[in-house]
Amino acid sequence: MIIDQFLNKLKALPRAYKIYIAVLVAIEFVLFLLRPDTPGLYTQIPQLLPIIAALPFLFIKNVRRPFARYMNTYGIIVFAFLALDYLTRSHAGLYQIVTTFIPMMLYWFALFARWNVKLFKQKEARIALALATISWGFVAFAFPPLPLGPAMLVLLVPWFIMLNKYNRETAVFATFWASMVYNTVNYYWIRNVMNVETAPSGLIFLGLILLIAYLSLFNVLAAFAYSTAKNLKIKGKACLLALFPFFFAGIEMVRTTGDFAFPWNHLGYTFGNHLELIQALSIIGVFGYTILIVASNQIVAYAFLQKGRKKLALFAIPFAIFMVLLTYGSSVLSAQEAAPYYNANAPENPSIAMVQPSIAQGAKWSKARFDSIITKTFGMAMDSTPSGTNLILLAETAIPDHLRRQPQVIRRLHEMADSKNASILTGALDYKRVSADINNPRRFDIYNASFLFTPNDPYFPKRYIKKHLVPFSERIPFDDIFPILNYVDLGEGDFVPGKETPVYGPYNWTPYICYDAIFGDLIREAIQAGSRLMVNITNDGWFGRSTAPFQHLNIVRHLAVTYGYPVARLANSGVSAFIDQYGHYDQNTNIFETRVIQRKMPLKTRSTFYTSVGEFVEKALLWFFAIYLVALFALSRIQKKFK
Repeated sequence: MIIDQFLNKLKALPRAYKIYIAVLVAIEFVLFLLRPDTPGLYTQIPQLLPIIAALPFLFIKNVRRPFARYMNTYGIIVFAFLALDYLTRSHAGLYQIVTTFIPMMLYWFALFARWNVKLFKQKEARIALALATISWGFVAFAFPPLPLGPAMLVLLVPWFIMLNKYNRETAVFATFWASMVYNTVNYYWIRNVMNVETAPSGLIFLGLILLIAYLSLFNVLAAFAYSTAKNLKIKGKACLLALFPFFFAGIEMVRTTGDFAFPWNHLGYTFGNHLELIQALSIIGVFGYTILIVASNQIVAYAFLQKGRKKLALFAIPFAIFMVLLTYGSSVLSAQEAAPYYNANAPENPSIAMVQPSIAQGAKWSKARFDSIITKTFGMAMDSTPSGTNLILLAETAIPDHLRRQPQVIRRLHEMADSKNASILTGALDYKRVSADINNPRRFDIYNASFLFTPNDPYFPKRYIKKHLVPFSERIPFDDIFPILNYVDLGEGDFVPGKETPVYGPYNWTPYICYDAIFGDLIREAIQAGSRLMVNITNDGWFGRSTAPFQHLNIVRHLAVTYGYPVARLANSGVSAFIDQYGHYDQNTNIFETRVIQRKMPLKTRSTFYTSVGEFVEKALLWFFAIYLVALFALSRIQKKFK
């Protein structure tokens, strides 16, 4: 029956439209037969033939009139042959890719622009946009070091009022543009990468816009789901709305997962300026804080929209949550073992020195400055680290080259470890040859790594390879699934992620490079293996003088409290700091300050509840996210059917 309906629709198409389909298919088929067998990207002018052939049909009324059908047909046919080409020969044409996606993107952008203009002309949509922007605009100033953190319990109230008052289309429109404002303020510092990256500045700027839009879609999804649940006319509607805070936390968990993982600035990270307020992390984790924040705002917004005196009690919810967190945190920190760096001078605790040379990112990878960078960094390590130090830390890529290519540097590090009678952890690049084919873009696996030099050990140092690579900066997402992406060069690092999480003796510590330190699964893995200290080396020089280094430090502090996991954190250009298992800071450096800091670091003695349940909670949130969406879709369909 379905086939018959399809054939009938096909017969009803205008003759000119059938010719349009036949021409596109014929050209693509001929090009498919003529394409080379060599894997990779290739450039051949004939790849432009499909779009050239499609353009004249725009002047034929019977083809052009349903323009969406014209565009979608083109997109489906050329994409089908692109996929066929890749699946059968592991290659694709550069012009083929451009002419497949750019026309469709421009078409969708035109539709999106028209939709926005239509809505912006409506007074209700402009009011909704104002309410949403007030909320998300203030939220951007809630993450440390900015001061509005505790106000997060009410900052989203205007957004929730908007979600409750206006229809779904208006809510989605307002949330998208408010989130664009929020993410622009939150991630403006990515623009600093344009000053030091190898990719063209224009491309990085375009990438920044796309990243901001991508991150905004998560809030759009939340608005869409809430509005859909609100519009249901079933008995379970109240339950779905009550569960929305868990769904929002599920969205944040989705953002933490996969090749596009970017777990930066979850709502639960906003209380970091106040140590007492974040102690409950050890029980509920950052996603628990997100749930409390969203629930508080949702309840207050509901109270604003209700009539009668009963609603007055609801306005006390944010204050009650604040007082519970404050009281619990104060109680935890009043314990003797929660005193800052309690028992740090015990003989089993290591003395750690961290060298912050503040090498400018623009100069870091200059071959002409390599010797001066090494001289400065090693000189600080030799001259400014006190005797009795057990571990000396040098920052991520403190050796701005592949370490194996620098035998003299390796020799100097061995000599320094022997001279100081201390282990030295340094960041550097590494590589491994995996193919002899000179045409293979993956002849070498390149690693962002750390190396541990120990006293009186002449062998090649122990190596840790960074496991979570920054999307589009250190690798193209899914390049392991789609090898064709290895031929794409956007100036990214093309690194290969590591697989192992080491625990080094005698102090049972684990190295984390930059981004690794903000993923709870890696921390749980190390703790389960017996790790008692996180050593986090990073290079935040990319961020320039911005809020980003402080945001990065704040996330690490939250995880230290969540897992009772002390941290020695060294950033090339700051902010470096020691963090104990209750989140106390010590010796925080300034941005771009040249300094060596050192102290005895107490090891982990605290087991937290979230350490044992974190994996279950985070998997449950992912499942809940999926089930919530499926339930909304199913209930909406049922409601439409019986309407």
